Amino acid sequence: MTAQAPTVAPTTAAEPPTTPQDPAPEQAVPQSPPTTFGAPWIRSAGEVAWKLVGIVAAVAVVFYVVGLVQVVFVALFLALVFTTVLLPLGDFYDRVMPRGLAMAASLLTAVLAVGALVTYVVSSVVSKWEDLATEFATGLTDLAELLTGIPMLAGLGGPDKWLEDGGAWLQAHAGDYAGTAAQSAGSIAEGATAVVLAIFCTVFFLTQGGRMWRWALDFVPADRHDRWEAAAAAGWNSFSGFTRGMFFVALSDGILAGIFLSVVGVPLALPLSVVVFLGAFIPMIGPVAAIVISVLVALAAKGPVLALVVLIGMVVVAQIDANVLQPLITGKQVSLHPVVMALVVAAGSVLGGLLGAVVAVPLTAVAWAVYCTMRRTAPAPGAPAVDGAD
Repeated sequence: MTAQAPTVAPTTAAEPPTTPQDPAPEQAVPQSPPTTFGAPWIRSAGEVAWKLVGIVAAVAVVFYVVGLVQVVFVALFLALVFTTVLLPLGDFYDRVMPRGLAMAASLLTAVLAVGALVTYVVSSVVSKWEDLATEFATGLTDLAELLTGIPMLAGLGGPDKWLEDGGAWLQAHAGDYAGTAAQSAGSIAEGATAVVLAIFCTVFFLTQGGRMWRWALDFVPADRHDRWEAAAAAGWNSFSGFTRGMFFVALSDGILAGIFLSVVGVPLALPLSVVVFLGAFIPMIGPVAAIVISVLVALAAKGPVLALVVLIGMVVVAQIDANVLQPLITGKQVSLHPVVMALVVAAGSVLGGLLGAVVAVPLTAVAWAVYCTMRRTAPAPGAPAVDGAD
């Protein structure tokens, strides 16, 4: 028997492991761009319109809130005005006395100065009141003769008839004037409250203004302090510049009116110039009241012809104020074009009456200065935030 060789199964070469094949990418289906409404300029106009709606809504909310706390707003505004006026004087006193005492001395100086001006005007009028009353009656008689000499105005009568008609008209409207007087008494009480609160706030603004600002700045992230500091400084400089500009404009009006009234021979020219100076701080009403008072004094002292001359001259002074001094001094201080200032005052008077006309220009100037500063210090798109930028 022969041994048989063992049979070995044929071996095959090791096949490499198979990896799963990724499925073939699906054919990309082209997608149509999203449909948009209208041309690009229509979309841009829509975006701008919505932004304007948001701005108008925000402004309306601000006016509504201010209307609810009008006395507080007036007091705060007056406190800021007083602070801008008294701060340089307080810094001057600070060289020779402690800070708190220097600010108190500046406030006392302002109170004494305003009190002295008012006392001078009142005492000057009182000292010549009897002469003015007599001359005023003479002036009315001359005016009546002048008016009755005109055929169309011959039926107006004389001063006696004017007084009689005036008394009858007052008796017929006595009830209306009683209600108006009650409302005026309430307004005077609110005004006194606002002034007292403004003086109270001014004391703290002068003595602790820096500390109060640092406390408010703590609510802002630390990396944005520099930017907010720059914006606040720009706003404060604009507001103080407006206040200084108003002071110089009022002073110029008083000087021009005093020179003119002295040249034409109106009595009480210097007290009337003080009235013009004080009235310049109240837009619209103040200058008109100063003109009326000056014309009445001229009528009482010298008759209707000089009163007409004074009326023309005071209107010219008012036009110099509105068209020359305001754009050159106040407009330059607040960096606003005269056209913008006129539109802002008109809009403020429509929305807020006298108060709106007073605060419209300084608030607009502050808002514009803050906006320009924030825009200049804004970081470039995609740039990392650094100190002083978002």
